[in-house]
Amino acid sequence: MLIGKHERRFQGFDDKILALYARGMTVREIQGYLQEMYTVEVSPDFISSVTDAVMSEVTGWQSRPLEGMYPVVMFDALRVKIREEGVVRSRAVYLALGVLADGSKDILGIWIEATEGAKFWLKVFNDLKTRGCHDILIAVTDGLAGLGEALAVVYPATTLQTCIVHLIRNSLSYASWKDRKPLAAALKPIYTAVSAEAAEEELEAFAQGPWGKRFPTVAPSWRRAWDKVIPFFAFPPEVRRVLYTTNAIESVNARLRKIIKTRGHFPSDAAATKLIWLALRNITTTWSRPDIHWKAAMNQFAILYDERFTRAATAG
Repeated sequence: MLIGKHERRFQGFDDKILALYARGMTVREIQGYLQEMYTVEVSPDFISSVTDAVMSEVTGWQSRPLEGMYPVVMFDALRVKIREEGVVRSRAVYLALGVLADGSKDILGIWIEATEGAKFWLKVFNDLKTRGCHDILIAVTDGLAGLGEALAVVYPATTLQTCIVHLIRNSLSYASWKDRKPLAAALKPIYTAVSAEAAEEELEAFAQGPWGKRFPTVAPSWRRAWDKVIPFFAFPPEVRRVLYTTNAIESVNARLRKIIKTRGHFPSDAAATKLIWLALRNITTTWSRPDIHWKAAMNQFAILYDERFTRAATAG
């Protein structure tokens, strides 16, 4: 049986097509899958019409109202290849993941840009503010260029924190697989130190120790980010645990990279956005419960930030 552009849509096939597209399948691969599994011949135009219809949902989602305050927002980027004027170029896809006052998580937006910088991040933060996010307590990032300068303009009261997990993983990238576990153990005293002063002593001890000498680029990479690392040590253990373990955006990006890898490159920004949004929709369906440490952290947020946190928590 043939399902073409002008044919009546069979119930359930739209969802099947979107599910296959969200897994990174191309139009031709979707055609082959439906032919093999359901003995249905689906035209490329029909598949494109189904996936293109998603863009109106993406637009609505990207402009939807946000919460007034997020205790933690994580910003990260992944690279995609997009064809532009006949040339395939590498573009950055930026995601913002917000943790709400009740500990639940939400992807706040997707932005595609050729280069990052303060001007780009100013646009992102103004977008978040226009949509109703008037306060962010802690912004977690991995050294994205220009983010700090723009954050200081739009959200001057926000604490900017370097992602400890990213810092550790970047450090481990210098080591072979067999050395990664002991190198991680050697780094642990730094980020588990009781204070910034103690952490700096541990960093120096690492640099002078056997692992620091074996991997001389690791300690300098921590020192370069140190002014964005030290806010972490001012937080009580309950909040540190949340900042360290609730790095959901890294998990999201890892899953997105697997999907994007199968596609090679995209014909346009819209095509990349469409696939990423569909994939995110699948990923976030499993986000039902807050982090197990969130309740303990809530009390600390209420003490540290007073009404900035409690107003939102009470309203929720």
